[in-house]
Order: sequence, then C-alpha cells, then structure tokens
Amino acid sequence: MLMPKRVKRRRVFRGRMKGKATRGNFLAYGDYGIQAVEPGWITSNQIEAARVALTRYTKRGGQVWIKIFPDKPITEKPAETRMGSGKGSPEYWVAVVKPGRVLFEIKGVPEEAAREALRLAQHKLPIKTKFLKREAQNNEVGGEG
Repeated sequence: MLMPKRVKRRRVFRGRMKGKATRGNFLAYGDYGIQAVEPGWITSNQIEAARVALTRYTKRGGQVWIKIFPDKPITEKPAETRMGSGKGSPEYWVAVVKPGRVLFEIKGVPEEAAREALRLAQHKLPIKTKFLKREAQNNEVGGEG
C-alpha cells in the first residue's frame, strides 16, 4: 500500500474539503484519465485496488500514472473504548481529493480499452468520477493547422 516514508506529524486534524482542485486538474502525462466530480477521501487500499483493476484489464500494456498520494493519517479508537483518554492511533492513510482532481492517467492503449479499464477502476473508488480524453494537440498550443 502507498504511505509516506516519514511524516512531520503523527496525527492530523480531519480538515475540510471546500472548493475545487487548483492543482492536478488536467491530463499531464497520459491520453486518457479519470477526474473526480465530488470531494472525498480515497484510502491507499482503494487506490491499489483501482490500479490493479486498471493494469489487469490492459494486460500490463500501456503506461499508468497514479496522480494522487495518501499522505493523511486517519486515526481510530479501539472498539468498546470509553470516550476520552486522547486521540486514537493511526490506522490507515487517505488522499484528500477535491472536485476536478485527475486521479489516474493512462497512455499507450486504444481508446476503447482505456475507457473500459478506467470504468473498472472507477467502480473501486468511493467518489463519482468522469472519463477524460486529451484534446487534439493543435488546440492545446493554440496554433493553427
């Protein structure tokens, strides 16, 4: 599973997920991708499950980029423990995702295969996502031709 090698703080606040993603909100590497439509936490297990589904369908063809990293520790108190006596111990790691964030990118496979592989990955994620496709090159540069 993905997790940081070391962190500055062992336990962190829950935080808020207001607003849209200002970083990582476009296709940087691949030709196709999935983009978050709603905010949420995605655990390291869910990221790994989506990655496995993606690579299994493409039979390890093409190239896959994971654009999110779980760097937030989530704490839980043991079952049947009374309230109080401090914060619980870190149990798992999550990536905080805002709407517009690109989660996975893929390149080197036909569009139909990429669409189906990313659809399988979408089912492993706890938030709504949409399929993205890179626009024609001349549109990005702004030139004519």
